[in-house]
Amino acid sequence: MQDQNLKLNHSNITSNFWKRYRDLMANDSIPFQWDMINDNNEVEVTNDPFAAGGSADKSHAIANLKIAAGQVDGEFFGMDFQDTDVYKWLESAAYVLNYAPSAKLQKEADSVVDLIADAQEDDGYLSTMFQIEMPERKFKRLQQSHELYSMGHYIEAGVAYYSVTGNQKALDIAKKMADCIDNHFGTTEDKIPGIPGHPEIELALARLYEATHEQKYLDLAQYFIKQRGQDTEFFEKQNKADGIDRDFFPGLGTIGNRYYFADKPVTEQTDAHGHAVRVLYFCTGLAHVARLTNDKELKDAADRLWQDIIKKQLYITGNVGQTTHGEAFTYDYDLPNDTDYGETCASVAMVFFAKQMLETHMDGQYGDIIEKELFNGALSGIALDGKHYFYVNPLEADPKASRGNQGKNHINTRRSSWFACACCPSNITRLIASVDKYLYEVKDHTILSHQFIANNTSFENGIEIKLDSNYPWDGNIKYTISNPNKTQFKFGIRIPSWTLNSYEVTIAGKSVKTDLIDQILYLPIEDETVEISVQFNMAAHLISTSTLVKDNVGKVAVQRGPIVYCAEESDNASPLWLYKLDSKPAFKYEFQDNLLDGVGVLETNDVKKLEKNSSTDELYTFDKEKVVKKSHLKLIPYYAWANREEGQMTVWLHQS
Repeated sequence: MQDQNLKLNHSNITSNFWKRYRDLMANDSIPFQWDMINDNNEVEVTNDPFAAGGSADKSHAIANLKIAAGQVDGEFFGMDFQDTDVYKWLESAAYVLNYAPSAKLQKEADSVVDLIADAQEDDGYLSTMFQIEMPERKFKRLQQSHELYSMGHYIEAGVAYYSVTGNQKALDIAKKMADCIDNHFGTTEDKIPGIPGHPEIELALARLYEATHEQKYLDLAQYFIKQRGQDTEFFEKQNKADGIDRDFFPGLGTIGNRYYFADKPVTEQTDAHGHAVRVLYFCTGLAHVARLTNDKELKDAADRLWQDIIKKQLYITGNVGQTTHGEAFTYDYDLPNDTDYGETCASVAMVFFAKQMLETHMDGQYGDIIEKELFNGALSGIALDGKHYFYVNPLEADPKASRGNQGKNHINTRRSSWFACACCPSNITRLIASVDKYLYEVKDHTILSHQFIANNTSFENGIEIKLDSNYPWDGNIKYTISNPNKTQFKFGIRIPSWTLNSYEVTIAGKSVKTDLIDQILYLPIEDETVEISVQFNMAAHLISTSTLVKDNVGKVAVQRGPIVYCAEESDNASPLWLYKLDSKPAFKYEFQDNLLDGVGVLETNDVKKLEKNSSTDELYTFDKEKVVKKSHLKLIPYYAWANREEGQMTVWLHQS
């Protein structure tokens, strides 16, 4: 829990980089998504029907709620979790209203809350597909039904909307939902001893508990965490009772408990496996509940799963989930680049998981991952116009491969305006709109600054922190701490792992030398005003992978500060696999205002390029010497790829 004397009050983002994105949310993304869920816009389909996320000519998400509420007649359309597109929009709108008040947006959001209340049944149940099409099957096929997943997303939205606007109805709907679930689930004889096929309710109930302090919600969250994997036959028994041939998604009835992360109790789990987003939502709830209940076994389980992901299954950009088959984790050190799934939702979920781990224990590794996602893996999921989205985020892409190889056609090389499964658009917008929640952690008379996004932040005891920076393009960070009551506290600064311990911290011009604790530099604060300057070495550097990762042997990636770079065909003649960096390349950095809404670009002449064979050359040759010539290579931030003409892209580059 936060120390009462140091409770965070409000953060205002002043960063040019993030203000652009947050203005984009308020002015473009949220209005655009409002039109999409109301079917006011035609869907601009730029992806192949087989690409991840699928194609649909409408959303119908608001219409489904109106039908369930009895306001209009019609049939249900969409995924069984179509309601969540509305709920995540509402959560995004709440965060936007917190920094960009708008009477129009609040009126729209209030109308959504009213609609949801009308659609909710008297006992608190709400899942429009079941209400409209199959009321007799409620809670009868939890492996695939997404009922608890959908209600969990509303609970998150209801808590967020209430906290920002004070709308009591929004919170009452959430409590009514949770009470419905509490009445149906548990280990007593009159309840269902089951779990959801898609976790989400666990983290939602933990958030509801923190908003209401009602113990039953924390107890229910803990039940879902601990019950998972206890009865490995539960899903099978439910499916048989409901009708073995009545799957909502063909094949998911026989894919096995491991896919659902339900093959054993979480206290026995050692690695992340199965559907990536399901695992990460569960891990977020796991870490949250473990902290709230101070359950050591659950804390240890969360730590084991965290370590497995970041040390063995995490892409350099922060993407997770290696395969299109089930949108899933595969196995340790399996990190293919050109078939990588890396769902945007999974990257967003990694931020959620990292924040819960950071709230449990102040350790720089968690801030590293939040930063990695914010500037790379998650951010790639949205176009610079705020109206087009990636479902998957590969580290190597080629339009010919996506169209010509069924094993790669899940990869889209142009972002789409919407999807048949539209979980990602509103997931990335709710993250960007709430980025102010990922700047500081407060605990035990300590304030930790773990992200270097320029901001002005106030605390309830009068402390104010002003952080000035041009991050991520510049490594000069300046803190001005106003402490009018001369409160004694510790101020922590995360030292990013990418600095390789090349940094300098000064107070009043005097260099500070102190040992790091878990990658954090701590400074005692007691004066009325304190100015701290931090300078990180922002030189571009090469990164290589463990030799256990076969796909990257002989290759390197380029990173500058928190930004991972890539080569794109818009800047470099294809094919990109013909380029080979020298052993110690030098990079020239330049910020270009007129490129991709302003980006820092890296260029090097320390690169060679194989001459492309002529079309008359044979496919295979014996000991024929390849022609190599000096060349030039231009790199852009990974998050900004696919915002120009369609073409190849790669993060990993061959090296001499």
